[in-house]
Amino acid sequence: MLFGIPEIIILGFLGLPLIGLLFLWPFFRRRARRFDYRSTSDYLRAVPRSDPEKRDAVDVALKGLAICALGLLFPPFILVGLVPLFYGGRKVVYASMGLGLVDDGDHTGA
Repeated sequence: MLFGIPEIIILGFLGLPLIGLLFLWPFFRRRARRFDYRSTSDYLRAVPRSDPEKRDAVDVALKGLAICALGLLFPPFILVGLVPLFYGGRKVVYASMGLGLVDDGDHTGA
């Protein structure tokens, strides 16, 4: 036998989240390109300004929640699902707070 049960469990708990995160990066990169952001990190930090971006933020949050729910069956999926749940949820909360609606420039006047 190549691997025993403890080694398989350890590989599952360590390897699956890393593999999941590797699959999430292209997912976020495609979305960044669709909304014309210069980089994936710009997309992840940005507050959604248009209705399609807001729908996308809700979609990302719900996909993260679904992956976390799958973690009830296989716990490492919780770690994978937390990433889209965090970024999507953050964008949804920012949009609901009304952030990003007005560009705050340099207001030096009185």
